[in-house]
Amino acid sequence: MDQSVHSTRPVKPAAKVSSRETTRTNDPVRTMAGILEVATTEFASKGLSGARIDEIAAATRTSKRMIYYYFGSKEGLYIAVLEEAYRRMRTIEAELHLEDLPPEDALRRLVGFTFDHHHDNQDYIRLVMNENMERGVYLAQSEVIEALNVPAIQAIRQLYDRGVASGVFRPGLDAIDIHASISALTFFNVSNQHTFGLIFKRDGQSPEALAVRRQNIVEMLVRFVRV
Repeated sequence: MDQSVHSTRPVKPAAKVSSRETTRTNDPVRTMAGILEVATTEFASKGLSGARIDEIAAATRTSKRMIYYYFGSKEGLYIAVLEEAYRRMRTIEAELHLEDLPPEDALRRLVGFTFDHHHDNQDYIRLVMNENMERGVYLAQSEVIEALNVPAIQAIRQLYDRGVASGVFRPGLDAIDIHASISALTFFNVSNQHTFGLIFKRDGQSPEALAVRRQNIVEMLVRFVRV
């Protein structure tokens, strides 16, 4: 297996890079961002084993050698894609300013945001599904993934504790368990949309159906934690 890397920082190339390719390093941030964007779609649709570095290189008008220059290997690029997907979601979550809202309103905003994010970023769901099929082997190699997700749990713990202190939420619940419940309910609507729709002959992706499902999930989570 190729060498894996755990961040998106450039690594020392294993072989000499041509002068034409080296000119791309004049804007490494932009180059790496372009590679990650294309690779996200490639890995989400085909998984790690099915994705092809040649196709990513062609779509980004770069080369396999340049991709390995930045990410070390196919596995290294895959890990970087996973990290960036989680980083992007957590960054947006931080902009919700949940601490400025009453606890119940904060929970409603968080659940609604998670539902919307998953629906609007289905490559994220597919990446998570693919990595679960890999049994989390590659995500476990990341040096930053745990730190990226700490703020998500802290935000839930803080809004929950405020709710308990104000008598709105019942005590004795765990922040990680609340997070798991939010993830499960909002994840399913994307991950199982095709099989569920086929079996039960229902279009769950129409605007009307999505609005109803979103509201139901928000209400389920609020009722779960409320006194």
